[in-house]
Amino acid sequence: MMQPAIASENLSKSFGPVAAVDGLTLSVDHGEIFGLVGPDGAGKTTTMRLLTSIMDPDSGQARVCGRDTVSEAEAVKERIGYMSQRFGLYPDLSVMENMEFYADIYGVPRKGRAEKIERLLSFSNLTPFKKRHAGNLSGGMKQKLGLACALIHTPEVLFLDEPTNGVDPASRRDFWRILYQLLKEKVTIFVSTAYLDEAERCNRIGLMHEGRLMALGTPGQVKKLMRGSIVEVRAARPRQAKEILKKSLPDAEVGLFGDRVHVVTDTPENTEAETIRILSKAGVEVSGARLIEPSLEDVFVSVLGKDGGRRE
Repeated sequence: MMQPAIASENLSKSFGPVAAVDGLTLSVDHGEIFGLVGPDGAGKTTTMRLLTSIMDPDSGQARVCGRDTVSEAEAVKERIGYMSQRFGLYPDLSVMENMEFYADIYGVPRKGRAEKIERLLSFSNLTPFKKRHAGNLSGGMKQKLGLACALIHTPEVLFLDEPTNGVDPASRRDFWRILYQLLKEKVTIFVSTAYLDEAERCNRIGLMHEGRLMALGTPGQVKKLMRGSIVEVRAARPRQAKEILKKSLPDAEVGLFGDRVHVVTDTPENTEAETIRILSKAGVEVSGARLIEPSLEDVFVSVLGKDGGRRE
């Protein structure tokens, strides 16, 4: 039976009194895209560093490509690509020179190297910019160059730490299109993100909070963890509407999602009518209330609600 591409068991790492990663157990199959999802400070970057053999755990163990991340660290590094949040591009070097530099670092043979670089530049839509200095690229293009550099040695597993953080929406979509192309080439992708809409694009996801894995499964499976149903309220003054509904519906979870108010309730039909009545009475104009399918953001809020602020 084939070993998983990534497997960890009770992986833990603390910095002083803070458990950055707390008993992490998961496995990722070959050829899938796995998303580690959570807010800043959840432990995503520390998890990446543990799995890429940059950092040793305090306890537990992990294997990547069948190799132990501590005792076989160099063998792990030879088989993976890693793009950190601040990937080390050299701004004074051109796109092509950065590619050559990383090819040297990874020991890519000279024979066939030029063809490989050209293929990666074409793959990343960077061919027209090969002579441009990396420092003069847009944020989205820098991310694509970072990805191309991380792929120069044909890794089996690709680790991407919040690769689209701070990148405009169009560039984010373009970046994900490239990731899907990599899946066709049987590259296993482990990506961390704070964007819950990106998590929907993964085969499976893990919701992480304060170092712990709170939920694990396909996006559809994780959505089923949602407690209750969601009534979405569209009101003229959403912030004010949220505060009014919080006070008037103490048994419901009320949250602001963009310009909509989400009310989690076990009695959705009654709640729809009740929210309109409460807000109208308070003088807040309501344009509608309806039952909706939960998003991963709704689920994340709900799952964290169960945790009850463990460390506060």
